[in-house]
Amino acid sequence: KEPFRFSGQGSLSSYTVMNNAPVGFESGLPYTVALVKLDEGPTVTAQLTDVGEHKVEIGMPLEMVTRRVKEDGDERGMLIYGYKFRPVMG
Repeated sequence: KEPFRFSGQGSLSSYTVMNNAPVGFESGLPYTVALVKLDEGPTVTAQLTDVGEHKVEIGMPLEMVTRRVKEDGDERGMLIYGYKFRPVMG
C-alpha cells in the first residue's frame, strides 16, 4: 500500500483556551487547543500558534507548522517539537 501524505491544510472545528496546564506545559499559558478538520477528512487535536491579531473563528482556514512543544527540564535540556496549526498566512 502506498503511503499517504496529508496536505497540512484544514479548518477550525472547535477550540478552547487553556488557562491551566498539565505539569511541564505551564510556560505557554494561556494557549488555544483546537479540533482541526483536515482537508482530507480526518479531525486532529492541536494547539493553535501564531494567532497574533487574527480573531479565532470556527471555520477559519489553518495550516500545519512544526513548533516547540516543551523543554525537558533535566540536565540534557532537550527541546521537544511537534505539530501545531496556525491561521493560513498570506
